[in-house]
Amino acid sequence: MTTPVTVDICICTFRRPQLAETVRSLDAMTVPDGVSVRLIIADNDVTPSAGDLVRRLQTQSRYAILFRHAPARNISIARNACLDAATGDFAAFIDDDETASPGWLGALLAKAEGADAVLGPAQAAYEPGAPSWMRRGDFHSTRPVWVNGEIRTGYTCNVLLRRASPLIAQRRFALSLGRSGGEDTDYFTALTEAGGRIAYAEDAVVGDPVPASRASFAWLMKRRFRMGQTHGRVVLGAPKGPALVRQVALAAGKAGACFAAAAAVAWSAPRRNRLALRGIMHAGVVSGLLGVREITQYGDIDAAEGKADAA
Repeated sequence: MTTPVTVDICICTFRRPQLAETVRSLDAMTVPDGVSVRLIIADNDVTPSAGDLVRRLQTQSRYAILFRHAPARNISIARNACLDAATGDFAAFIDDDETASPGWLGALLAKAEGADAVLGPAQAAYEPGAPSWMRRGDFHSTRPVWVNGEIRTGYTCNVLLRRASPLIAQRRFALSLGRSGGEDTDYFTALTEAGGRIAYAEDAVVGDPVPASRASFAWLMKRRFRMGQTHGRVVLGAPKGPALVRQVALAAGKAGACFAAAAAVAWSAPRRNRLALRGIMHAGVVSGLLGVREITQYGDIDAAEGKADAA
């Protein structure tokens, strides 16, 4: 007899009615035989503004839904509340404006053997009014970065965590990064540095709608700069003395090279903007290395309408 598998699917929410679409997509999902699912929804608002919507969803969903009020306006508090409430063999995270593909959970579980965490892709879905260069370049989709054949950090918009792993069981998201973002980069970087393994399930797709508030070069600039700040402060570990000078010089040189390359391909908007954004990210690395305070991205109305992504 196959041992039953239990999965808690965690959704952190902040003033997003799109949460209903996320839950409906999970209801439509194909659940593998022998797998049972529960949803955990953590409301990160000061008052439990999602309460009425969640109570309606509790009467409509095929799954049991556990509701937690996890104030206030710090995404790490909500993520940790989900982890504290989880009791399943696995905990999965999906964002409150994303939709799961029918085979999402099965594809994640299929890659879970021997892994502490499994990432899936978040595929951007652009509105008709989005710039053509943005759609052609697919600037908003999220996939892991591979370094020498390994994934060394991750994100929470599409991930499965093995709760029995000793590297996962007591690990929590840093409250100090819960307003700026980068808490997931910090979490998964620490996981892999401790010897954890992150796998990738390319078929575990979630849809990630891009509203008009995010479909701009200015929004992408802010996002990339913050990603660079997180990399400089968290991943590089805030070096000091000569090491700091070397890292700053390296990042500044990379930024300059990217801006020069962008100018050289100015005729191609997707290539130009991708290189320019990479230069902005390296400028963010310089900022992070020098200890400049990171941009706040969670906890206000604009953040509810936009989205803060992992580095």
